[in-house]
Amino acid sequence: MVASAPRPARSRVRLTTETSDIAPETTTIRSLDWDRDRFDIEFSLENGTTYNSFLIRGEKTALVDTSHAKFRELYIDALNELIDPQEIDYLIISHTEPDHSGLVRDVLELNPEITVIGAKVAIQFLENLVHQPFKSKIVKSGDRLDLGNGHELEFVSAPNLHWPDTIFTYDHKTQTLFTCDAFGMHFCDDHTYDEDLDILEAEFRQYYDCLMAPNARSVLGAIKRIKELPEITTIATGHGPLLRYNLEELVGRYQDWSQTQAKATTTVGLFYVSGHGYGDRLTQAISTGITKTGVAVEVLDLRIAEPQDVRELVELCSAIVLGMPPQSGEGAENAAAAIGTILAAANSKQNFGLFEVGGGNDEAVYPIRNRFREVGLVEKFEPIKIEAEPTEAIYQLCEESGTDLGQWLTRDRTVKQMKAIDNELDKALGRISGGLYIITAKKGDISSAMLASWVAQASSEPLGVSIAVAKDRAIESFLHVGDRFVLNALEEGKYQTLMKHFLKRFAPGADRFADVTTYPATNGSPILADALAYMECEVVSRMECSDHWIVYSTVTAGRVAKADSLTAVHHRKVGNHY
Repeated sequence: MVASAPRPARSRVRLTTETSDIAPETTTIRSLDWDRDRFDIEFSLENGTTYNSFLIRGEKTALVDTSHAKFRELYIDALNELIDPQEIDYLIISHTEPDHSGLVRDVLELNPEITVIGAKVAIQFLENLVHQPFKSKIVKSGDRLDLGNGHELEFVSAPNLHWPDTIFTYDHKTQTLFTCDAFGMHFCDDHTYDEDLDILEAEFRQYYDCLMAPNARSVLGAIKRIKELPEITTIATGHGPLLRYNLEELVGRYQDWSQTQAKATTTVGLFYVSGHGYGDRLTQAISTGITKTGVAVEVLDLRIAEPQDVRELVELCSAIVLGMPPQSGEGAENAAAAIGTILAAANSKQNFGLFEVGGGNDEAVYPIRNRFREVGLVEKFEPIKIEAEPTEAIYQLCEESGTDLGQWLTRDRTVKQMKAIDNELDKALGRISGGLYIITAKKGDISSAMLASWVAQASSEPLGVSIAVAKDRAIESFLHVGDRFVLNALEEGKYQTLMKHFLKRFAPGADRFADVTTYPATNGSPILADALAYMECEVVSRMECSDHWIVYSTVTAGRVAKADSLTAVHHRKVGNHY
């Protein structure tokens, strides 16, 4: 396995902006968040992130998206250096997530005459966001806006990528497609474009897995629509570098990954109200957990959902996950009607799970829980309660609840595979023995662990190991590029207690280290006191292998407790499971 190229060093400057021309009469304002180490729960960031905004100047001028509110002064200064805000005619809102629309109100204060362009839902959301009257124009797929000088903008509907109000914008003159979140990544450096794919592809994949995989069918729909456009030479993303050098390759990866996800025979319908409480982030965490297991997720916003769409999704899915909608206010009436539709269309062969979103006026979870039970649905995880701002532990609970649900839904398939032992090749492969190890990891206040046997030394200079980790293991989210962990080797003849402990099925969010003696490594991860040896590791690269990730890590420190003892060895009979 070839390690990724060295990562660029982080800047000591926390927030900066830079501008550059990316096409005729087209300029980007990149807000560089160099030191941001987390973006929601899904992303532990090693290279910060960027928020990209764009200025298109024809006879009329359009601004595509703004930036995060933390860049208020820097962004407005950069904008004023490029143009007098009074000369901006249109503000195009790709979607209303605050990291892209956080300065809409500020721009409108500079020029109240700007016409805001967006999807119907986006305009509705903005009315509650900016709290001031503004001119607006609703657009849908196929609609065009002529700025003059050849800059004819065509809009492409792209709902759920990854907010329900997302639109793409295509400039026919420059062949540039503005996509906001889609095809982006959390990566911050001085390069405007995707010149070096080697240092980008891990972040590109992680970003897809967390944000786009739960909406794979929507991704495929958007790709189909953009293929109807003329040639695209640049994809101007909302995060990370713009795509120009590897555009075809990376769009192709989106399509391949989404086709694989959409082919899943099992689907979970996830219903919530966007923009209410912490529902968006909690929904993402649950979705991430589900998709790890190879189960598809279809997300539907109850605020705008049509009854037919709700009914069709319920009839399609094997399980229903519902985030508590508001009892009153915007979206409450439509959400209440949608819940009635869900209950009417559900059947006793389906499973369900519920979670609060911390919106302050959430529907009470237990009455709705009882209504689902009365219909005959089987609850697969305890209701997730939100009593304050969600912590990392809550988000981990959400992800693990999703994974537990996905594993339950695929149990029959898994058992069938494990019972298929008649194949002589399976039996031969099973004769490959391995050691017994426990991987332990910690990020912030959350930790995880996994019993592992598919471990091997992979390099000598630098010292490195490879570990095969199933995609649906909870610890997988702790083993991305840049993450650190401890590899604990178990001792022959004295491994049974630890093996038994870490083999048991933990409830979502449960402490893996209860009643286990540990002490901290220099990288912060737990070292098992009863391990034969330990190695401190840092993830350098990952390679996808069907249902597993091969994680290559350098070893930075280690120690043997008993020099004369041997590593425990694991022998199997078949090769199709551990």
